[in-house]
Amino acid sequence: MLAKNAEPFYFPGNSIGCLLIHGFTGAPTEMRPLGEYLSSQGYTVMGPRLAGHGTRIEDMNRMTWKDWSNSVLDGWHLLQPHTDKIFIIGLSMGGALALYHASFLPADGVVSLSTPYQIEPSLRLTLLPLLSRFMPYANKGKSDWQDQTAVEAHFSYDQYPTRAILQLNRLLAAMRNSLQNVTIPALLIHALKDRGVIPENMDRINRSLGTSEKDKKIIWLKNSGHVVTRDMDKDLVFISIHEFIQHVLRS
Repeated sequence: MLAKNAEPFYFPGNSIGCLLIHGFTGAPTEMRPLGEYLSSQGYTVMGPRLAGHGTRIEDMNRMTWKDWSNSVLDGWHLLQPHTDKIFIIGLSMGGALALYHASFLPADGVVSLSTPYQIEPSLRLTLLPLLSRFMPYANKGKSDWQDQTAVEAHFSYDQYPTRAILQLNRLLAAMRNSLQNVTIPALLIHALKDRGVIPENMDRINRSLGTSEKDKKIIWLKNSGHVVTRDMDKDLVFISIHEFIQHVLRS
């Protein structure tokens, strides 16, 4: 059963499409304010729900990263007939999915928000295939939200599904292997106060991208935590994405 505030969204508009991809354990609600803004600028916007998200946490542990990829492809194929150009925009794991799909889909630009390059190697990660059999869920750390009022409208599972973490790790490996094949214009945005995905991740993604330096843009946010689409700097994020799209269209 779909949880409240976890619905996918579609806003019809002009021939420029925006495919918005939410993050790990989250739901389309974290991308909806951005979607509404882009819709107000005239774009056609699609915000799909990734498989296993927005229902019950148990559902996530049954999914593979290929299921999440297929959710993105479903959104792409729903958006494509109504548009001439498509920009793929993702938050956190959604950013990893955006970059991965930008390596082989005929997208016109990609936006990566708060995106991890990898899960840092650790003994716990090495043992996770075994631990996940006995510990299906893991507690999340302390929140890094800067705008506490935004949390009320946010949907996310309260814990991390451990088998899904293994799938996230495999997705990130696939993303890293594909970054050199991403040659379209790219906008990378990350918050300096992000505790979920430390800022160094954006530097590593930037160095690995196949996109030329003249077609890359990096923005650091000073007043937000991980969920930059709903936190203190959201207006700057929205405007920056709109300006990036317009710049690419003029080029």
